[in-house]
Amino acid sequence: MLTNTHDSYGWVARLLHWLMAAAVIALFGIGLYMTGLGYYDPLYKTLPWRHKSVGLCVLALIGVRLLWRLTNVTPAHLATHTRLEVVLGGLVHIGLYALLLVICISGYLISTAKGKGIDWFGVYEVPAMIEPFERQGDLAGDIHLIAAWVLIGLVVLHAAAALKHHFIDKDNTLIRMTRG
Repeated sequence: MLTNTHDSYGWVARLLHWLMAAAVIALFGIGLYMTGLGYYDPLYKTLPWRHKSVGLCVLALIGVRLLWRLTNVTPAHLATHTRLEVVLGGLVHIGLYALLLVICISGYLISTAKGKGIDWFGVYEVPAMIEPFERQGDLAGDIHLIAAWVLIGLVVLHAAAALKHHFIDKDNTLIRMTRG
């Protein structure tokens, strides 16, 4: 099924979810790896360029996901979910979206700190839209790093909750995001 129903997620929502998950995990790994690169490392210029380009794709995916979420029904919570699980799950989802936006905005501010735009896969340059301010790259870099670690913590919590529902509660929470 293309769209969501009251019982399950459609293939578009599932595809967007797993694309975002793969991109976030890859960007986190690449970001960690980049922090150890020396100036003369062959990947010193290539990895940041790819990281920025994929990061811009994530920003676009966030927009598509939010639009899809606003225009589609959200499957109802399962009867087996406790009130606490529903509230915590909602807070984690809000946190995931908020952190993704913070990371994308701070990444943009890091990349444009010298007044230059961002080269997106050699196809388009996203312009620097604000006048750089003092210590922009440093401040945005600190925010980017902290938000990325908090995001990964929430991703682990989100995955652990899905696995708990699947293996301990034996409900359809995980199945709704994998098979519909």
